Amino acid sequence: MDTHYDVLIIGSGAGGGTLARCLAEAGRKVLLLERGGWLPREPQNWDSAEVFQANRYVSPDIWKDKNGNSFQPGSHYFVGGATKMYGAAHFRFRERDFEEVTHIDGISPAWPLRYSDFEPYYAKAELMYHVHGLRGEDPTEPPASSPYPHPPVAHEPRMQQLVDDFRSQGLHPFHMPVGVNLVEDNLPFSACVKCNRCDGFPCLIHAKGDAEVMGVRPALSATTSLTLLTHAHVQRLITDSSGHTVTQVEVEHAGELLSFSADLVVVSCGAANSARLLLMSANDRHPRGLANSSDQVGRNYMYHNCKVVVAVAHEPNHTVFQKTPAINDWYFGDQDFDYPMGHVQMTGKTNGAMIKGYKPKLTAVAPAWAMDKIASHALDFWLQTEDLPLSENRVSVDSSGQITLSYTPTNDQASEQLTHRLEAVLDKAYAGTHIAEREIYYGSAMNIAAVGHQSGTCRFGDNPSTSVLDVNCKAHDLDNLYVVDTSFMPSISAVNPSLTAIANAIRVSEHLIERLS
Repeated sequence: MDTHYDVLIIGSGAGGGTLARCLAEAGRKVLLLERGGWLPREPQNWDSAEVFQANRYVSPDIWKDKNGNSFQPGSHYFVGGATKMYGAAHFRFRERDFEEVTHIDGISPAWPLRYSDFEPYYAKAELMYHVHGLRGEDPTEPPASSPYPHPPVAHEPRMQQLVDDFRSQGLHPFHMPVGVNLVEDNLPFSACVKCNRCDGFPCLIHAKGDAEVMGVRPALSATTSLTLLTHAHVQRLITDSSGHTVTQVEVEHAGELLSFSADLVVVSCGAANSARLLLMSANDRHPRGLANSSDQVGRNYMYHNCKVVVAVAHEPNHTVFQKTPAINDWYFGDQDFDYPMGHVQMTGKTNGAMIKGYKPKLTAVAPAWAMDKIASHALDFWLQTEDLPLSENRVSVDSSGQITLSYTPTNDQASEQLTHRLEAVLDKAYAGTHIAEREIYYGSAMNIAAVGHQSGTCRFGDNPSTSVLDVNCKAHDLDNLYVVDTSFMPSISAVNPSLTAIANAIRVSEHLIERLS
């Protein structure tokens, strides 16, 4: 295969997979390096015990926390990256999310760009990733130049009842924007079958809008400009003697060490691994790591302050595709709490095997049928509060490449207030409802292991002394190095970061195409 390309992209998730498609469709010669392989299409894709208990698709990586304790992060190394397992909830950040916002625990900083700069790319991202939704329902939604490209996914009867109950209490539930290849009014010809295996599972039938299905595969099918090399683990980036240009990318592949080069090099490995690669690429000109003259690479790591509240009611919940309602009424606070609280959405419908995966010790002696019975009466809510960027919340590495993630959650009080608001509404709507809380993700007992929304380790900005990247996501310190994943985010908002990562990749692609021209 060739060894020199117009653009070399490391990582095929929401950032890298989207960018690869945009550049390849523009006729640029692109090499896409993916650490993992294709996620196997197999019956186990939809097997709850395999996915949530056996962790069949979780990477074998072991990281350490700030106290030196080892843990297994919920990482997924496949073509499509973390999007292979996400729930495809595609929210635009609110307008105020791009501005400085005061929280109970501190400041969420302003971005160097505003919502209006991203709006055209949000529209393109929604179209590319087949997003369904309805404008005008969410009181916090930002202005949009066009309607959603596809109609909202309809609420099933139990979800519609929940929506009506919330509205009766003055709330404004809305149809969650989700990226699925669904034709609901003509299901026999729909790729998506509206099943209960969307959130947290890989899609066996490739109907979920992930970066493999909506990014990489279309590019490979439509053009010869894109070359994909799987099982390609990038070891380090090598610069010229001046330190201004990345001249080689060293890759471990099939037991060999290969070398590639490109006019432009893009790192899209996810917030933790992008920081790791830059830090591991230190040299005489960049003794603290590439692009790290500011000492900001790896810092300001964010993940949402998340929890799931499960309401177990007397009434059964027969919903199949549960991930349709969401609530933002408490997003920026209320009359009793002056600070932002966050966002509430439904998770995918849980079952007994999933609950046993979430709480293996607590449910060890419980038979599967008992857990299934509980799950059949459960309403499953995902609560998400903004996490603040702290300098001490950071990714660091030792000489062997071992990642240490030093992390302390923020906005715990705001998260508790959000939980209380939801519980109060449920108590009023359903007398006798029992509330149980689980604060884990993909079966890990440590919040730090929940890395699905990781972001912020290579923030962009105008000041090279306080940021890693410029507004085009080019490293301040190098001429041909870019970082295009959630690393670039100065703040994370309280909604899912995937659509913003996709929109930013489309935005940066236009800059790269112009630069290559």
